[in-house]
Amino acid sequence: QVQLVESGGGSVQAGGSLRLSCAASGYTYSTYCMGWFRQAPGKEREGVAAIDSDGSTSYADSVKGRFTISKDNAKNTLYLQMNSLKPEDTAMYYCAADPFDCGGGLGMETDFGYWGQGTQVTVSS
Repeated sequence: QVQLVESGGGSVQAGGSLRLSCAASGYTYSTYCMGWFRQAPGKEREGVAAIDSDGSTSYADSVKGRFTISKDNAKNTLYLQMNSLKPEDTAMYYCAADPFDCGGGLGMETDFGYWGQGTQVTVSS
């Protein structure tokens, strides 16, 4: 059974940094796409960043140059390093995974069958 467990959220001031982690277990697919989504109150869930099994990454325009997605295969952990945080980054952040090739894109929410429970990020001005 695949499980994704996020951690690392919290409250920071604008300009600060946070690193989110997503520990994956029970995931044995050799080809996969893993990504981070976020959902702010009253808004739809949106893709933030994605990485596929060969290490190719993609980012939403709103986070390019500020966020970095990475993975540690030995630890089965996905990361999202978030720098220069802005109040508009405030949202619940979710880790997602599925056995498909991201193909250099973020993937749609409906492409992912496995989701974590989310971790809250709050950025104050």
